[in-house]
Amino acid sequence: MTPMSCLGVSMEEKPRVESERKWQRVLLKVSGEALAGDHTENIDPKVTMSIAREVASVTRLGIEVAIVVGGGNIFRGASRAGCSGLDRSSADYIGMLATVMNAIFLQATMESLGVPTRVQTAFRMSEVAEPYIRRRAVRHLEKGRVVIFAAGTGNPFFTTDTAAALRCAEINAEVVLKATNVDGVYDADPKQNPNARLLDTLSYYEVTSKDLSVMDMTAITLCQENNIPVVVFNLQKEGNIAKAIMGEKVGTLISNPSS
Repeated sequence: MTPMSCLGVSMEEKPRVESERKWQRVLLKVSGEALAGDHTENIDPKVTMSIAREVASVTRLGIEVAIVVGGGNIFRGASRAGCSGLDRSSADYIGMLATVMNAIFLQATMESLGVPTRVQTAFRMSEVAEPYIRRRAVRHLEKGRVVIFAAGTGNPFFTTDTAAALRCAEINAEVVLKATNVDGVYDADPKQNPNARLLDTLSYYEVTSKDLSVMDMTAITLCQENNIPVVVFNLQKEGNIAKAIMGEKVGTLISNPSS
């Protein structure tokens, strides 16, 4: 009996399991708008449960998952600046607090399915979450825990897309998976142009030169400089999260042409 068979795994099985995985550690970016579902309420429990189930299914395979959540379903700082004298910095801080609310809700849903989850915030809120510490986040992932990063970068004037790119680089994740309400990146606005074409692949240069509405330029540049691929896909389609995490073809892949 070989050492592998003593563990109940044959030598033939292991290569097959490994070949099914494209990524070992991923960063899932979930927009606040996606969490709102049909927008009848700020956070749709059906959406958070769907996310939790699919993330749970891949963590059982040993894939490490970190999540960055947006807050636009509750409060979007950039669009609220100027209201009643609210300055941009204060508006952005309120938006960061909104992401913490989403993170705690998503954490509760994850743990209801038995998935150990930690929320880490970019500024200290020790009564409800851990502060963001890179080494601690990596250790949580290595232990099979899902880590949800909240409060963006902790600084105003930066989006949660930039936070996703930054955290991805910091924890050495292999890809940013951007879950949205559309199927991917189109060559035109599909809401205005019924002939808009879904693009399977794009380069970082094409995104910036064509000013495609994928992520803000800071986030795209950060991904390009660190050679982090980005997959943009539809959160609303069942199974898409698990497919994206497993590296199956879904949505639009943004990467260097040589990738």
